[in-house]
Amino acid sequence: MPLLADYAITPDVFDVASYSNEEACRASLELIRESLLTEGLVRDLRKGDWRHLFENKDRAWYRRSKEIIRKLFTQKRLIEFDPALPNPPPDDTGWCAEAIATHRTEPFKGGVIVTKAVKNAHPNEAIVARIDRLGSAPWWASRSSSVALQRTIKDYKEQLDLVLRYSNSLLFIDPHLDPAKQQYSEFYELLVQAGKRRPSPLIEIHRGCYEGSGKSRTILKLDELEGNFRDALENHLRDAELKVRVFVWDQFHDRYLISNLIGISLPNGFDTSRKPDDPTRWTRLGHSDRDDIQREFDPSSNRHKLHGQFTIP
Repeated sequence: MPLLADYAITPDVFDVASYSNEEACRASLELIRESLLTEGLVRDLRKGDWRHLFENKDRAWYRRSKEIIRKLFTQKRLIEFDPALPNPPPDDTGWCAEAIATHRTEPFKGGVIVTKAVKNAHPNEAIVARIDRLGSAPWWASRSSSVALQRTIKDYKEQLDLVLRYSNSLLFIDPHLDPAKQQYSEFYELLVQAGKRRPSPLIEIHRGCYEGSGKSRTILKLDELEGNFRDALENHLRDAELKVRVFVWDQFHDRYLISNLIGISLPNGFDTSRKPDDPTRWTRLGHSDRDDIQREFDPSSNRHKLHGQFTIP
């Protein structure tokens, strides 16, 4: 299970009438609320029609339902999906069928969250799970704040797929990142995966002004470093319709990927290894840590000395 996963939720999950009482509804929504707002995306089915369902005052929506939907929307966690079935869903079971249809064209990293009545209509769909039995759904139970993967661009791309395609901002923080080096030669593939969409995401790379360590550490010339980046990335970025801003700092050690959707700590950064078995473990950061790291690498913070910056292309 990736550190960021996507879900669909049928409308009845937010309807008090679907439960024995309001308290049961509240408890069920509290079960998923924090996960959705820290580690999830929700498919806004039929180009946003799903979201607009909650404007219907004829249904007994749980009193905090609109707040949850609003937060998902303002945090850019609602992802609009084009209609997958020819006709609009007539009921909650139909919305589940619509979600399943989107799974056939773009498989969920998570699954579809429904009530008992809707699950009974789709008993053999493994990606569909009752909200009161989510713990028995493998795709929900496998959620974790950390993940082990091989240090290959293939594993990086698979793990970061949703992050790269749906984040509005991406900060790649790695003191040794140099796309001219062999171990970073495939890094451009992560950038390209975020491209060709409107609006284009804000992308920043943050690295140190040196290479090597201890007595062998040398301070790099900014123009030579910029040349390395341009030679390795410029054509790829043009093709992907992207711009990247590179910041060169005095020194730092830890490696991260920070986006508006998630923060991830990466002990080995974005370099890859050709060893047949060379695992690493990534960890999802909490909101406050993610925000603090983003502030740390803001030029106005003065927590590091900025040696220079440039934009590609």
